[in-house]
Amino acid sequence: MNKRFKITRLNEQGEPTLTLEECQEVFATFEGFKYQDSFTATSKEGVGMTLKGDFFMWTFGDTQIPFRFFGGEVYVAISKPEILHKAIAIADVLKATYVEG
Repeated sequence: MNKRFKITRLNEQGEPTLTLEECQEVFATFEGFKYQDSFTATSKEGVGMTLKGDFFMWTFGDTQIPFRFFGGEVYVAISKPEILHKAIAIADVLKATYVEG
């Protein structure tokens, strides 16, 4: 089972402070990322579902890994060590932390 992690940076009141614009700038510096305003997931049976939102899609081999910006934080499901390493690198550039959640 995948664990969900978030990249977050909080102010003194404990509120998330990442902005979409800041994330767009940072993700653009990493190879293999593309911004999308929706994400479509398809099951093995061919049933698809589209989610609207702010996604930074990372091409990892033949797989697309969605990093979703939502509410001042970035969420990603960690299924492989390489995804965790990428999330840590992004958090470092954003001067943020990554936590399970």
